[in-house]
Amino acid sequence: MHENQGLAAIEAIKQVDRDSAKKAIAARLYRNGVRQSEPVDLSYQLGEGERVEPIIPDSPEALEIYRHSTAHLLAAAVLDLYPGTKLGIGPALLDDPKGGFFYDFQREDGRFTPEDLTKIEKRMRDLIKRNLEYKRVEMSRAEAGKKFAELGEPLKCELIEEKGGETVSCYTIEGTPFVDFCLGPHVPSTGKIKAVKLLSIAGAHWKGDDSRPQMQRIYGISFFSQEDLDAWTRQKEEAERRDHRKLGPELDLFSINEVIGSGLVLWHPNGALIRKVIEQFLNDELYRRGYSFVNTPHVTQSELFRISGHLQHYSKDLYPAMKDEEDERIEYRMKPMNCPFHIQIYKSRQRSYRELPQRYAEYGTVYRYERSGVAHGLMRARGFTQDDAHIFCTPEQLKSEIRGCLELVDFIFKAFGFEYKAELSVRHPTDHEKYLGSDEVWTLAETSLAEALVEYGLPFERMEDEAAFYGPKIDFKVVDAIKRTWQLSTIQVDFNLPNRFDLEYIGADNKPHQPIMVHRAILGSFERFFGILIEHYAGAFPVWLAPLQAIVLPISDRFNDRAGQVELELREAGFRVQADLRSEKIGAKIRDAQLKKIPFMLVIGEREAESGTVAVRDRVKGDTGALPVAEFTAHLRELVRTRKINDEL
Repeated sequence: MHENQGLAAIEAIKQVDRDSAKKAIAARLYRNGVRQSEPVDLSYQLGEGERVEPIIPDSPEALEIYRHSTAHLLAAAVLDLYPGTKLGIGPALLDDPKGGFFYDFQREDGRFTPEDLTKIEKRMRDLIKRNLEYKRVEMSRAEAGKKFAELGEPLKCELIEEKGGETVSCYTIEGTPFVDFCLGPHVPSTGKIKAVKLLSIAGAHWKGDDSRPQMQRIYGISFFSQEDLDAWTRQKEEAERRDHRKLGPELDLFSINEVIGSGLVLWHPNGALIRKVIEQFLNDELYRRGYSFVNTPHVTQSELFRISGHLQHYSKDLYPAMKDEEDERIEYRMKPMNCPFHIQIYKSRQRSYRELPQRYAEYGTVYRYERSGVAHGLMRARGFTQDDAHIFCTPEQLKSEIRGCLELVDFIFKAFGFEYKAELSVRHPTDHEKYLGSDEVWTLAETSLAEALVEYGLPFERMEDEAAFYGPKIDFKVVDAIKRTWQLSTIQVDFNLPNRFDLEYIGADNKPHQPIMVHRAILGSFERFFGILIEHYAGAFPVWLAPLQAIVLPISDRFNDRAGQVELELREAGFRVQADLRSEKIGAKIRDAQLKKIPFMLVIGEREAESGTVAVRDRVKGDTGALPVAEFTAHLRELVRTRKINDEL
């Protein structure tokens, strides 16, 4: 760390650590000892009271800067090859299956093809070899608007009008026609970009608005080394093998039907069965932990969501209103969330502090409008069922309720074989203007969340300035079998809705008090969680979840009666079993069972029929030997009881 007024950031870094200077791609800026929210270019001139730290490839913010710079490089290559192309936006992407960056373009002379991607990627490599400088230029908003108008870039002019301050920053890449309105920062030169690959072309509308110009979006990925890119490519290939959109129909789990509509899920018998198993598992745990189940309608008068504020602030996510034919002043909406309904149950009568906490749980189906291009299998659906719960408690009870939620999250994730990490989102440390509620109640909530995490022994990352305006929260991200992270559970403290709906309880002092409300979802939604489960297990569900836990395979028709007896015996013991009585060779039956990812195949031939045994074949280990049916039943029962996770994970 250094303080050198008038020096470029890179020169100040060199004075202290030349090795870091060689690796640096940008810099963190400190002003009068306070770290600034936005990093700066290495060309940034230090002012009075300013110092910098290098951002190197291992720094947490480095990859976003690197990929944003690569998106600019993509745009420069496109303008080089296809003059007259209009520019949209080009952000970095993190943890997005589509890629690591994209840029949106408007071409008047045709559409991009896969062959074009090859040419563009080659031109990007040429620009990298030339090690061209990224240059930042600052100008007035009027000058910037004039410049982009002269360049024939109406979309950039629109962005400048909307987002530009009195002074705006633009970036160029030396020796190319590329100019962009951008806050930065960027890598110092194209030579810093070591490994890049263009991935795909997709359609998009300007600002995601179907009424605005149609764009062509090019996705790409970049890393600091070819080794990292190769590893990502291998993971992507594995992810494609596990893709729930492919496995869902193959394993008769679910489908999405064009006649019904994008983002609306049909649960097939196998998928619906797994969902019921998960629901029952949750039911048992929630009852044991003091939750009460409720059920609420799928539609409501719009007034409910006007009071909650959703109508004013989230109208784009709601389906259109339905008019009441008997009274046109009344409108109905399909519900986008469950919390206002649970509030009405709480409000249905006066509450005493002796009744709290109240814990309401519901598997509530909600409907949110997603553009058809955004809907993505089970991961982004238009209709989905949340494992929702809302807790109404006193301030004194908050910490213990959070602790209870943490225990539940931990128990459920471990049952499904997920590792996970937690993030605690709190207020900005000094700027409290945008938050609802007193400092006292915020301090109580943030302290309760943090102490519950510490006391439970759960490591967490504290995320300053990431809290919602209405309260702090804990987010949980699970890590799947191929090391991808997925946002799942949330524990959210809410000071807003109790205030909007005038919630009260009568305290020990015989006076009314406002309860604290906690939103809590473990799976998030059954649809998204199921999609993640399919990919985590690659469709090979553990025995306790598998739609078919074992299949009985007679080696010929002569043993069909015995196979039927074994099937019946196992079914009566409570297991999901079928007998394959087709007149097929045993090899074909085994192959079909393997393709269906059934955990156990029970082969019956002459020896097994005479001895009352089954030849057990494990889908992973292969043949494991003959067992008496009773012994196999006991083994299966133990696997289900302990919720044993697959050995292959």
